[in-house]
Amino acid sequence: MKNLEHSEKITAVKLLKTHTMATPKFTDKKYYIVLSFVTSLFFFWAIALTMGDVLNKHFQNLLHISKSKSGLVQLSIFGAYALMGIPAGIFMKRFGYKSGVILGLSLFALGAFLFIPAADTSSFDFFRLALFVLAMGMATLETVAHPFVAALGDERTSDQRVNFAQSFNGLGAIIGPLLGGYFIFGTPDSGSGSLNSVKNLYTWIGIVILVITIIFSFIRVPDLKDSHAEDILILENEKGEEESISDPHAPLYKQRHFIFAVIAQFFNIAAQGGTWAYFINYGVEKMHLPEIQASCYFSLSMAMMMIGRFIGTFLMRFIAPNKLLAIFTTCNIILCLVISQSFGWVSFISLILLNLFLSVMYPTIFSLGLKRLGSKVQQASSFLVMAMFGGAVFLRSWVELQRKISPMLIYFLSCAMQ
Repeated sequence: MKNLEHSEKITAVKLLKTHTMATPKFTDKKYYIVLSFVTSLFFFWAIALTMGDVLNKHFQNLLHISKSKSGLVQLSIFGAYALMGIPAGIFMKRFGYKSGVILGLSLFALGAFLFIPAADTSSFDFFRLALFVLAMGMATLETVAHPFVAALGDERTSDQRVNFAQSFNGLGAIIGPLLGGYFIFGTPDSGSGSLNSVKNLYTWIGIVILVITIIFSFIRVPDLKDSHAEDILILENEKGEEESISDPHAPLYKQRHFIFAVIAQFFNIAAQGGTWAYFINYGVEKMHLPEIQASCYFSLSMAMMMIGRFIGTFLMRFIAPNKLLAIFTTCNIILCLVISQSFGWVSFISLILLNLFLSVMYPTIFSLGLKRLGSKVQQASSFLVMAMFGGAVFLRSWVELQRKISPMLIYFLSCAMQ
């Protein structure tokens, strides 16, 4: 009996080794529709997120608030990420990925519609409330979408899928500043002191998101086995002995790769927030560009992010994700050194190129942090989304520092945090 059990165990290990050596697929055919739809979510929340950076400057102009106070826009957005991360993860674990997506989209649409009364009252605090509710929806979607995409196929290609989905997040990030620049800065209402352009834009966003919510409610999601849980296996070592490559029962605080991922994500978003929120201010104040032209350059910078994610997805076939992350971070530090020296257009072009190397950081940190966590993936995803609060913690500090030191140095400091 023991010999039979031992024989079966050896066979299982050999099959496992064969499976490990096989070239993994990007995803399976049965997941095509769901993967396409979930990937589109990355696109839509990027539009909303980057339009917040355009609103930052617009509120300074029309509501006559200081640059420091306008930073509360990002505090409202990233504060929602901090508060919604854990509840979204609990909801997803209880009701599943599909219900999590529907909850996120519903909050997204509600926040967009709240822009209507906010514009009618011309209240900055009301706008912050609308952004907070909208960002609660985005935080829910991010909490759900990353492990959702990772689960739609083999664990070994989860990094590729997440970076691929995030590539469309980059496309949304291009369109966001262009839409914001046109509707907020480029319409007749934009110069009249009226907030109608903002109201009209977000009304249409709310309608589109509501329609998407209804459509997704009718899409059938196949049964999913968390791809990250598949990495919890027993393999043979070089001596032919069996050993575990992961401890799925260890609490999250003992999972070193997860702890490092949360810390890295916190500072990554702080750096990202420091370079995005005041990009248009930089273009207007340092390069003396019109606001609508500065928003176009911001959109070009976001195009660099999309390109970087497609390149990163391809390079991960040949370079380990953690090594690629280190290479891209080093490139960003070099670019920030150039930006901090205030070389005119050379520094501004470096600022635009910054997003090319920022591109893989968020999705790769997220995916690496979720590996080998088994049933704790949903909980871990919540904490990684909460780590985006770094963008709120440091954002107003950048403004205060600008009053005391060279504004160019802000970009170096924010990148050095990576």
